[in-house]
Formats: sequence, C-alpha cells, structure tokens
Amino acid sequence: MQEQLRFLRDNFRWLAGGFLLLMFSSFGQTFFIGLAGNELRVRFHLSGGAFGLIYMAATLASAAVLPWLGRSLDLMPGWKVTRFAMPLLALACLLLAYAPHIAVLVVAIFLLRLFGQGMMTEIAFTEIGRWFVASRGLAMAIVTLGLQTGTALLPIAYILVSDWLGWQVAWVASAAVLILACPGLLALTRVERVPHARESAMAAGKTARDWSRSAVARDPVLYLLLAGTLAPPFISTTIFFHQGYFIALRGYDAISFTAAFPVMAVSTIIFGFVCGHLVDRYGAIRLLPWFLGPLAVASATAALITPLWGIYVFMFLLGISNGFTSTLLGALWPEVYGIANLGGIRAMTVSAMVLATALGPGLTGILIDLGVSLPEQLLWMAGWCAAAMLLLAYAAKQIVRREYGSGTR
Repeated sequence: MQEQLRFLRDNFRWLAGGFLLLMFSSFGQTFFIGLAGNELRVRFHLSGGAFGLIYMAATLASAAVLPWLGRSLDLMPGWKVTRFAMPLLALACLLLAYAPHIAVLVVAIFLLRLFGQGMMTEIAFTEIGRWFVASRGLAMAIVTLGLQTGTALLPIAYILVSDWLGWQVAWVASAAVLILACPGLLALTRVERVPHARESAMAAGKTARDWSRSAVARDPVLYLLLAGTLAPPFISTTIFFHQGYFIALRGYDAISFTAAFPVMAVSTIIFGFVCGHLVDRYGAIRLLPWFLGPLAVASATAALITPLWGIYVFMFLLGISNGFTSTLLGALWPEVYGIANLGGIRAMTVSAMVLATALGPGLTGILIDLGVSLPEQLLWMAGWCAAAMLLLAYAAKQIVRREYGSGTR
C-alpha cells in the first residue's frame, strides 16, 4: 500500500490526467446516452428498433473515422489532441439536447461516439501505455477509476438534474462541465512523462517488438484477439442502450435500477486493481484466456434471474468483467505490438470496439422488434464468451511464442 501511494504521489499529474479523460468520456458512452433514449424516441417518434439503427449508423460512422483520427496521437502530443476533442464533445452534448431534426440527432450521436467513447479513451490509454512500463498495470487500474467514477455518479446526477430542470438542461450542464474542465486537464497532461531507467530496462519483458499498422492489419492473431475482446463492449452496450426496454420488460423501478450502477462501479474498481497487480506480476497475455469468464456468468444472470436483486448481482459480475477488461486491454496492446505506433494501432482496436458498440444496439433492437427478447439474446452472448475464451487461449500461445520465445516469460 505504501508503494502504491508513493507511486500515486510521484505520478499524480499524469494519472490524474488519464483519470479525467476517462471520466469525461462518459458523456459519449452508451450508458449515459441511453439515459435520454426514451425522450429522444418520443421526440422523434422512433421505435426501439429504429432508434437502435440510427445509433448503429452514427456509431459505425465514428468507427470508420477513428483509425485516421487516432493516428494523430503518433504525430502530436496527447494534450494537443485533447485540445480539440473536448470542445467538440461539448458541442455534441448541446446538439443532442436541441436537435431540431433527426439528421442533427445523427450528427450529435456521431460526435458523441467519436470524441467521447472513441478519442477520449484513445488518448488516455495511449498516453498511459507509453508513459508507464514496469507499473503499466497499476497505472491502468488507477486511471480507469475515472470511467468507473463517471459510471457511478453521472447517471444519478443526470436523473436528478433532468427530474428537476428537464433532460435537455442535463445535457447543457454536461457541455458546461467539459468546457470548464478543459484548461485544467490540458495543464495536467501538457508535460510528457519519461519512464525511469529501471522501467526502461524492464521494457523487454513487458513490451513486444514494434509493429507497423499495416503489419498489424495483416496479422491473423489480431482477429482472434478481437473475437474475444469485442464481447465486453458489445454486451455491456446492449444492456445499457436497452435499459429502458429492460426496465419496462421486468417491471423495475428506474431509480432502483440506476442505483445498481454504483455496485458495478465499486466491483470494477476493486477488480481493476486486482487485475493491475496480476498484469504487473504475470503480464496481460497470461491473463487473456480467463477475463471473459465473469462476463459469461453475468450475461446468464441477467437472462435467467428476474427479481430486482438479480440486477444487483448482474452489475456486480459486470463490474468484475469491466475491471479486468479495462485494465487488461489497456496494458495488452504494448505487449502484443509494441509502443512505436501505439496510437495508430490502438485506434484500430478502439475502432473495432466502437463498431461492436454500434452493432450491439442495432442488431439486438432488430431482434427485439422481431420478437426475440433481450434475456434470450443474453444467453447466446454468454455462449459467445465461453467460445471466445478458447480462441484467446490459442492466441495467447501464439503471441508468447513469436514475441517472447517458446519458454515462459
């Protein structure tokens, strides 16, 4: 504990910068956008399936742009990218609140997904991946607390503001928070962190040889990894996007449902640090085959347990999954493809993640309109996780063999 506190003190500015980047990415995450889902459907006379298709189209467009925009992190410091990403995210919040036409709604969702879920997380994880080597797992665990803080507090704050002043005012307040926080965040991240000599000496065991983006795109192992690593964003996005439908289907109280978010946040924090410790001790690749286990159980829980307490169990299990996923995947890509082109490579993987979050609401919304309930779909998602664990085990063996030799790392 003393060592971790010393690490936090010595690296506060960089860890705080990553923390805030991920916390403010919440405004473009599905769990936050989904809070306005019912109001937007009513305002524009959309069915659940139609709104899901709009959301999917806007998110797909953001996924297509992200690999090119994320390349900017290999060409300029992260704080310069943040300087234009945060104001554009604030603009997206205002557009969503007062979109006069459905076309403007699509643009607003596109910008929210591109600069919120996409670029804010991309900046945070790319910078932390470069700044830290020996304690990369611990650093990732600390900064991902930002997203968990946003997950725990922002939905409740949104509900309170929207109940008092209206949902549109809640989105205006979100934009104001981003604009006011931008100068402080830039001041924190403006100074680059250079790894200490001891950390650099340990890089050989924590970082793979440097791959180019074109070589990564041709690597079959990448697609094995994506088959597993895309399951968490697909499944969690589906739940959060259709939370209004799920609440109505089960007859839950909305406040009681949102009160389960802090349960998820707390378990995410705890198991994020557990994962960070394991990553620093064993490496992300060794943990790779196992991290989908809690998500498989969580999906089955949401599908099969109908009383309200089942949501709290689901959120607890989803928190375990999120803790392992965010920390593990933040540290994984330097171990697989190096750090020289990490911004562009991470942009490819984040783009795939955004694609998964686009397909989730769209495909599941269509199936719901066709009469396939969300609980039934969640059982299939649990099966996906189980099958993907086998693929990840094979991919991990291939990575260790080619990057670190056939022996143990």
